[in-house]
Amino acid sequence: MSKYTTGEVAKLCGVTVRTVQYYDNRGILVPAELSEGGRRLYSEDDLKRMRVICFLRDLGFSIDAISRLLSDDDPAAVIDLLIDQQTQALRSEIGERQEQLDKLTALRKELKGVETFSVESIGDIAYTMNNRKALRKIHMKLLLVALPLGILQWGSIALGIVKGWWWLVAAWAVVAIPYAIWASKYYFDHVNYICPKCHKVFKPAFKQAFWASHTPNTRKLTCPDCGHHGYCVEVAAEAEAKADA
Repeated sequence: MSKYTTGEVAKLCGVTVRTVQYYDNRGILVPAELSEGGRRLYSEDDLKRMRVICFLRDLGFSIDAISRLLSDDDPAAVIDLLIDQQTQALRSEIGERQEQLDKLTALRKELKGVETFSVESIGDIAYTMNNRKALRKIHMKLLLVALPLGILQWGSIALGIVKGWWWLVAAWAVVAIPYAIWASKYYFDHVNYICPKCHKVFKPAFKQAFWASHTPNTRKLTCPDCGHHGYCVEVAAEAEAKADA
């Protein structure tokens, strides 16, 4: 029967000599015998065992898990449990990595819109990204309230065209105008803005915010701290963000 030295086992399995020695010290790959000079000698079965260990290590199994598997009287039951545990761990890790990748992609996209880059710019983007869920929640609340009004609007217009009931459009306007005022006030009460110049978070006056030019994510405002007038990034108010955390 063939005998293999530590170096030969390492070469055949594509690992280092130190790795083979480490597995020996951990008790999962004990050599079949020692030579007269004290050299470790491994059998064919030891070599097969080493290849199994290397395969399981490539799958991410820990040394403790492999030791448990190799020493258990019912390895079939153990491997089934270990596969389930490792699969769950890998899926969780993939989810975390995907989340990191999504954040990196979003960060690169956000940086393209930064006029003058600074370390504070990254802080503003991080604040905005972490705050986005709370801001979407505010948008969703307004949308859910506005949806019935939208249906009533088109319904009243349709009846006005078909039946000549134009008074329904006037009735809708009576309801819609107070709603628009309430919705605007609710919205600006629940959002803040980040100044791109001094990076302060502030809440503008209702009149200023209401009439300001805006994009889906920014509004042209004057920062009360530094006086900068330009497009400021919209974020959910601190209380909203904490409640959504």
